[in-house]
Amino acid sequence: MNVLYIGDVMGEKGIEAVEMFLPEIIFKYDLNMILAQAENVTAGKSMSITDMKRLQSIGVNFFTGGNHTPSRSELHTALKDQDQPVIGPANMIACPGPGWKYVNTPKGKVLVISMLGNKVGKPDEIENPLQKIDEILDKNIQVPRVATIVNFHGDYSSEKKVFGYYLDGRVTAVIGDHWHVPTADAMVLPKGTAHMTDVGMCGILHSSLGVKTDVIIERWRNGTKNVNLLETEGQLQFNAVLVSVNETTGLAKNITHLQKIQPLAH
Repeated sequence: MNVLYIGDVMGEKGIEAVEMFLPEIIFKYDLNMILAQAENVTAGKSMSITDMKRLQSIGVNFFTGGNHTPSRSELHTALKDQDQPVIGPANMIACPGPGWKYVNTPKGKVLVISMLGNKVGKPDEIENPLQKIDEILDKNIQVPRVATIVNFHGDYSSEKKVFGYYLDGRVTAVIGDHWHVPTADAMVLPKGTAHMTDVGMCGILHSSLGVKTDVIIERWRNGTKNVNLLETEGQLQFNAVLVSVNETTGLAKNITHLQKIQPLAH
């Protein structure tokens, strides 16, 4: 079984990057499930139902979440509905829904879980992520499934790494995001869990995590109180990981980071 996890889709340009690169990846690889991190999809905060349907039409089957996921009230009903393919962090108190759902794939059921790290942007009230993931896995221990995919949305690399090792041998993959910058550590851990500290983003390549660099420079150099403006010009980038799953054990055979960058126009 092959599972593709797409990194943070950052605004309209992130959607365009998925539209540009996902079809060729679907053509090249025998994919059984496609997930995407959706907390930044619509104007950088959360995801509208319209944009969710747009990404579904390209081939995305399911959407994970992060600290911005609850920002759009129109998404709340979908977050709580077990039949809607979107979740927010399971341990984020203010986020509606359970934070985990099952997805039916041609190969069988897949359990998808989203978790929030202890420090992400402005502090949010959260439950302990290690205790919460234990609770969810214990609750689902008797449910037959071919894979368990865990998304960890956090700031600290140490927390992301430790979370992966904590779940090593218990889930198929632990995939980190939120940084929007891919790390060079995609690997299968000793007990069979695929891990990457941060998968990266989809959006404008030459930007500050998808935001105009001039805005950030003005803020940091001169102390200007300004707001983030998404970058809308320049080359597109696409980042994802491809996880090959042993359908018998539910563990990973391998994990590969996929990065695509739009060629410069000549």
